[in-house]
This record gives sequence, C-alpha cells and structure tokens, in this order.
Amino acid sequence: MAPTFAEATAVRAIDSHTYAAYLDSEWCVGSVPHGGVVTSVFLRVAAAHFRTTLATQNQPHTISLHLEFLRRTQEGSATLVVRDVKLGRQTSTIHVALSQDDRDEVVGYLTQSNMDTETGLSLKTPWSLQPHPLPPPADFAALLATGKDPSWVEQTEKPYRHFRKVGNRVRTFLPREGQLVPGLVDEWLRLESGENFTDESVGFVCDQFPSVIEGLWRKEMGEKGLLPFWYPTVALNLDVKKALPPGGVEWLFVRVQTKSIKNGRMDLEIVILDGVGEIVALSHHVVLVLGSERNMAARRNGQTKI
Repeated sequence: MAPTFAEATAVRAIDSHTYAAYLDSEWCVGSVPHGGVVTSVFLRVAAAHFRTTLATQNQPHTISLHLEFLRRTQEGSATLVVRDVKLGRQTSTIHVALSQDDRDEVVGYLTQSNMDTETGLSLKTPWSLQPHPLPPPADFAALLATGKDPSWVEQTEKPYRHFRKVGNRVRTFLPREGQLVPGLVDEWLRLESGENFTDESVGFVCDQFPSVIEGLWRKEMGEKGLLPFWYPTVALNLDVKKALPPGGVEWLFVRVQTKSIKNGRMDLEIVILDGVGEIVALSHHVVLVLGSERNMAARRNGQTKI
C-alpha cells in the first residue's frame, strides 16, 4: 500500500539543524521522486525547525521558497541540513540542503513569518484569472460520489500512470469540455487518501497537474500521440499568500500556464486558489522537457545529474 502524503513527506529531527526524510517510490515519476513531494519535504523541515529550534521566533509560516534542483533525487533516505541565515522580528530566512549518498541534490532558501499576526497595508487589485475559469463544482461531495457536475469531470485515464505513479495519489478534476485554451491547465485537486491539504502540501500542489503541453502538441502535431516526456524541474519559486486553516482543506484549484516552450525548456506559472476563490499561493518553475529514458537511465559514476 502506498504511504499517505503525510507519511511520504514526514521528517525526523536528528539534531537541532539536521533532519531525515524517506522518498518513497510510490510518490515518484519513473525512478525520480516527484519535485512537488520534495518541495513539501522542505516545507516540513522549515515548519519543524521553527516549531523547535527556532520556536522563539514565532514564525510558523513559510511565505517564500526558492529551490534549485541540482541533481536527480532517488528513492530512499535523504538528509536535510539547515543553516540559519537571517533571524529577524518580522521575517527569518534559512538555507536547506537535501543530500543523498553525501551529495547535495536540492538546495533552497525559505523565508518564514507569522501570517496570523501580520499587519500593514492591504489594497484590493483588479487582477483576475484570464480567461476566467469555469464555476467551481456546485457540490464537491456529489462530484466525488457520482461524478456529476455540469462543468467538471474526473480524469480517470491518466497517461503513463505506471511511469507517473505520483498521479495515482491524487484525484484530478478537469473541465468537462476540455481546457479553455492550449498551453493552459485548470484543475480541482484532492488527495486520493482523503487527507486534507495543509500549508506544507502547497509545495506538492504547485507541481501536480496534467501535461500543460498536450493542447499545444495537438495544435501543431495533429493526432500524432504525445511522446512520454519527462519534465524535471530546474528551479521552483513559491510565494505563499494565505495560510490554510489548521485542519487544512479538502480541495484546491490550480491553474498552470506556459508562455514559452523552446529548445527543450519551458516556464510554468501556477496559481493556487481555495474554495472561495482567494489566492493561496503563486509559483513559477523553470522546467526541462526530456525523453523519459533520461529519467530511467543508470546513474553513471555515482552521479545523479539531470
């Protein structure tokens, strides 16, 4: 049985600045742990670190994250080492390095604050998603039980589901009549286990969606089948706008859009909304588009470079 999301992203303190995690194969794409799962592990380390070692800072919420994926991670044990970079009254920043087999695989900076006590200027802006997404499901419980909704339908046929095993860990609901425009994906997402999404889950949510290039591929290639690409993340940024309730939420809306796909590299812009349409987080990724054989290739000379 696949571990739950909480189990797959759990961290354990080794000492005041060192944490252990285990990256499970059921949350992988091919042989590589899913980048969103790794991102959530980083968020769990930050949460644990500011709950224990830096508890006096009273800054439980990650408001900004930047990760660089230096090498392919792999299933198995991982060590995360924290360095306290800047401790302040309003925000504090830590550096975290994830290593396996004594090599740094992913490194990042996370900035913490306390969203419950934040004060300062707040203004409404005219921003909205364009094109406007379809109305949310009228009844989420009925959608789960019967699949009936005028606008949304569950993605039951997931491409390459044995390769992209992580996709089996979520239930994904897409526009019934197809995506609004090519190069854009709208979805409502729920964990297959029934767990709620928490603040640490947002790292996973910002990286879990159907292929954004499918519509663009069909537009240019016609009915020629989409190749089994692998999309390794080079860099991931997360800007958290809203803390989720203490118990989390069952559903989140995600919009993913790309502006340029060129020479095997693309950008991804992600907007995450809650059930009342408020922004939970914004994310931007730099992504490579590679053949799936690169994912499964043997690691030469102990290296795990992409």
